[in-house]
Amino acid sequence: MKRIDEYSTFFREFRATFDTTGALAPSGRFLARALARPLRERVEGPVRILEVGPGTGAVTQELVRHVRPDDRFHIVELNDRFVALLKRRFDAEPRFRQVAGQTSIFHAPVQDLPVDEPYDFIICGLPFNNFPPALVEMIFGRLIQILKPGGSMTFFEYLWVRPFKILLSRHHKRRRVLEVGGVLRRYLDQYERAHDNVYLNVFPAVAHYLRVESHGADIGSAGGIGGGNGNGNGNGKTRLLHDATDH
Repeated sequence: MKRIDEYSTFFREFRATFDTTGALAPSGRFLARALARPLRERVEGPVRILEVGPGTGAVTQELVRHVRPDDRFHIVELNDRFVALLKRRFDAEPRFRQVAGQTSIFHAPVQDLPVDEPYDFIICGLPFNNFPPALVEMIFGRLIQILKPGGSMTFFEYLWVRPFKILLSRHHKRRRVLEVGGVLRRYLDQYERAHDNVYLNVFPAVAHYLRVESHGADIGSAGGIGGGNGNGNGNGKTRLLHDATDH
């Protein structure tokens, strides 16, 4: 797929759905490599991998390089056009096609993703700083619950984005950004093991590396393994768009 197709789709959706697209440009290869680092460096296998909010597949393009033959790769994306673009990439691009039989694309908010087994690796591209604090809490809690003990989760933020938003926003938006920062800080204080500043990106970013050693709550309870909570910002229905049966 030509890079211009990826960028044109991204910017069209950025203008139309800024709150859920959020990123200022598709992730560059250095940021993609940073987010894929735990998967790239793993020694065990097979593993279950979840990518949340892949957008046009800029990070997916790096992740598929590290999906091994017995792994399972799940992708969850809310935006209709991004889902269609991802499906085309798995149909057309050799590197994507190589792992298409191990890949499932779900068209849903991640809160509504049915999960029967926890994931070893979660890579998240959601724009948390654009969301209401309650939604950030809901999504983060869900991701932690569906991550296997000992598993790794990565996500990124643009460097200095919150200080700039706090400085430039009006009171109600400033309050929201501060509250989102509080939610993220609480999870980072508990689970973050390292972070990487990626300056060679269209907009400099930080990749956060989280690790869950154990789950304090019963993972089989509501909102844990076994199903979503139905409170997503989509229609509450999960649609499997693409799996091995498509090939």
